[in-house]
Amino acid sequence: MSASPVKPSAGVVAIAASEAGYGLRFLRQHGWRVLLVFFGLLLPLWAFAALVGELREQELFFFDAPVMLALHQMATPAMDRFFVLMSKLGYLWGVLPLDIGIASWLLLRRRFRDGLFFGLAVVGSLALNLVAKNHFARVRPELWLSLSPETTFSFPSGHAMGSITLGLALILLLWPSRWRWLVLAGASLFVLAVGLSRIYLGVHYPSDILAGWTAGSAWVVAMYQLVVDHAPPPPKSPELAAGRDLVAASGKAKT
Repeated sequence: MSASPVKPSAGVVAIAASEAGYGLRFLRQHGWRVLLVFFGLLLPLWAFAALVGELREQELFFFDAPVMLALHQMATPAMDRFFVLMSKLGYLWGVLPLDIGIASWLLLRRRFRDGLFFGLAVVGSLALNLVAKNHFARVRPELWLSLSPETTFSFPSGHAMGSITLGLALILLLWPSRWRWLVLAGASLFVLAVGLSRIYLGVHYPSDILAGWTAGSAWVVAMYQLVVDHAPPPPKSPELAAGRDLVAASGKAKT
């Protein structure tokens, strides 16, 4: 399953151009499927936001305030430091650099289908979150003064979507390998810690986190299945020969 090293004759620019062309060919043929999933996921989010709007006065589900207050009552200086750290790792310090690093590594290793899946998962999840946040415009909780205040909208949680997108994408990519259980355990703990950090810090309702996890998971799984079922075999030119990708190792991809 390991990819062959990058050949000296195949420069980074040539590799990037080849993979960009591969991705564009896929989108020309199946972009409508990607959009169908995108707007299909917006519909349940829209239904959720409409339900919240009906609550008018409190704009909370019955479990939102009790869960937030229960976590807040457990606050200690050590927990403050831990959850502030996990919140930062859940986006700017951790998830974002890892997304960029993994995408770059897949590109340099010429993992065409793996890179296509990972790119669709990460970029699409980010776009879905931004569209949902700005359309639904749910105001952040104000139950107490947060240690890490936010000024953007609340629903769905970008940290929850970003962390579960990264974690689930890695689980699916590495499932055919011996690392599956280690990645599954590590990703699950990380996603849970990031989600709890946002509730503990008072910047998200639990329902924001659940919505982010659900939407992010559905998007990643849909993109994985789309690439497995419909992505064409990678190019076979000697200079840019693709490494064997882990999507192919699933045994279902086109060969």
